[in-house]
Amino acid sequence: MTRLLLGVTLERVCKAVLLLCLLHFAVTGVLYFDVYARHLDFFSRFNSRNASRATHASANASAARPRSTAPSCGPPSPSLRPDANHTATLPPLLPCQDVPPGLVGRLLIEFSSPMSMERVQRENPEVRAGGRYVPPDCQPRQRVAVLVPFRHREHHLKYWLHYLHPILRRQKVAYGIYIVNQYGEDTFNRAKLLNAGFLEALRDDPEYDCFIFSDVDLVPMDDRNLYRCYEQPRHFAIAMDKFGFRLPYAGYFGGVSGLSKSQFLKINGFPNEYWGWGGEDDDIFNRISLNGMKVSRPDVRIGRYRMIKHERDRHNEPNPQRFTKIQNTKLTMRRDGISSLQYRLVEVSRHPLYTNVTVDIGKPPPRPARG
Repeated sequence: MTRLLLGVTLERVCKAVLLLCLLHFAVTGVLYFDVYARHLDFFSRFNSRNASRATHASANASAARPRSTAPSCGPPSPSLRPDANHTATLPPLLPCQDVPPGLVGRLLIEFSSPMSMERVQRENPEVRAGGRYVPPDCQPRQRVAVLVPFRHREHHLKYWLHYLHPILRRQKVAYGIYIVNQYGEDTFNRAKLLNAGFLEALRDDPEYDCFIFSDVDLVPMDDRNLYRCYEQPRHFAIAMDKFGFRLPYAGYFGGVSGLSKSQFLKINGFPNEYWGWGGEDDDIFNRISLNGMKVSRPDVRIGRYRMIKHERDRHNEPNPQRFTKIQNTKLTMRRDGISSLQYRLVEVSRHPLYTNVTVDIGKPPPRPARG
């Protein structure tokens, strides 16, 4: 009896274990098929999304291609030709700033290092033939002609160009440099050369509205001394090293100056009758004052200049008549100036760094006999 009961119990236990195994197998199967179904749904979504993207890309590509069944070697159809009236235009440049951001201030100026035109040309690749330059990144407010009276100063010219071109480019000046060369070996006449340079520069470019008149032996020591024209005539070289970096006297207007086109014409240009050294700059100062204008100047700390030392040129001796002429500016300025200028143009040649203008300005009149 005991054995029978034990057998029945074991049978029931085996059946229970078997049922538990079947239940475990069923649950595992359900979970397995659920996870499999989720993976299958994910991949089906991924494939359908990629297929949709491919369909859109194919549609866009086919829309971008001209619809033709064979390549055409003839001219494009009228509908595919670019519009002749529609051209790509760049946005207009903004005006150059009053104070350019690239200025460096005080400069080290020295004339002891060897200098050559080839070196200056390598250092200024942006300068165009004839010494022309226009800022590429802003719209300049003025077009400036820099006029240099000249004769037999090739050594000075190399150093002057070496320093002036980089200064003017940093100042964002649209400029051209004109070396006004006096033909022949007669007495030098600085002011008459500048009058001729004024007319020849305008003949070269009628858009010039500002004129800087500079001696070839004077180099600015600070690029904040901006070479442009102002509301009043401008005197730039107010503190030369040869004068101890001070203005020699209140009416001094020599070395480097600037006038707008209208200011220059208002004073009838510069006098033509100052042959030899000295006097013409004082006459110009008188013309400015007599026409109701005032000379403007930079700060003395900025208007500093270094002069290239040299001996006085031949045929440029001091003019003994200069003091008498200065006293008569009021009487002579209307008949002696740009309105009475006479000269002969000998040659205009464009060099990589400047334009050379050679002019024959004649000879000084014979001096009256003493006594």
